[in-house]
Amino acid sequence: MSKIISLANQKGGVGKTTTSINLAAALAHQGKRVLLIDADPQANTSSGLGVEIKELDNTIYECLVNGIDPHTAIVETNTKNLWLIPSHIDLVGAEIEMLNIEHRETLLKRVIDQIKDNYDYILIDCSPSLGLITVNALTASDSVIIPVQCEFFALEGIAKLLNTIKIIKSKLNPALKIEGFLLTMFDNRLRLSNQVYEEVKRHFGDLVFNTVIARNVRLSEAPSHGVSVLDYDPASKGAQNYTSLAKELIKRQSL
Repeated sequence: MSKIISLANQKGGVGKTTTSINLAAALAHQGKRVLLIDADPQANTSSGLGVEIKELDNTIYECLVNGIDPHTAIVETNTKNLWLIPSHIDLVGAEIEMLNIEHRETLLKRVIDQIKDNYDYILIDCSPSLGLITVNALTASDSVIIPVQCEFFALEGIAKLLNTIKIIKSKLNPALKIEGFLLTMFDNRLRLSNQVYEEVKRHFGDLVFNTVIARNVRLSEAPSHGVSVLDYDPASKGAQNYTSLAKELIKRQSL
């Protein structure tokens, strides 16, 4: 049975797309069948995995708005066991087009229901907003991972996201839970990084992943080569961190 996880934080620049790509790849490297859904109009997850968006006939946009068969939108990536439903800039206008569709909050769930039996994990990279597509992602998910950047305003905006999750739990998806808070861009040489870690740990306790994602230049370089950091430089700190995160996630599920 597949586990469906959204990666969400309406704050931009927190490492959400980096985590989506590399956690998906790390799970695939652990032998899991993984589908990554790019639900961000910027389509950075798609381009970061080497997909030529202009050459695609179908993306998540066509699945949501036109109701096409999602199997026709799935593309293979350069990583064994990892598939992708890409995004497109057209997704910017999808929220307006979706307003007139009945049960608009469950469109993505209906898409995923058609394909979920083929995968162990389905990860959804959400846009940095709390709009209708993010609501769709959370409604379709079993849980949500919240990346938190180790910087001064780390917890800013999280209350709003938690309130959105609470509303979705009460109205649309009672089974939704927080998988965990993931500290990203961590630099143990900086007092601020350690302070942010302690603050997040104090607020959220066991919901904070033991794994932290350190600042690593290889993480920044990998997307320009169209591969995950695990395929770009398997020995790098970034690859090790995401492998550790994947193992921690798998272990949590088996408990």
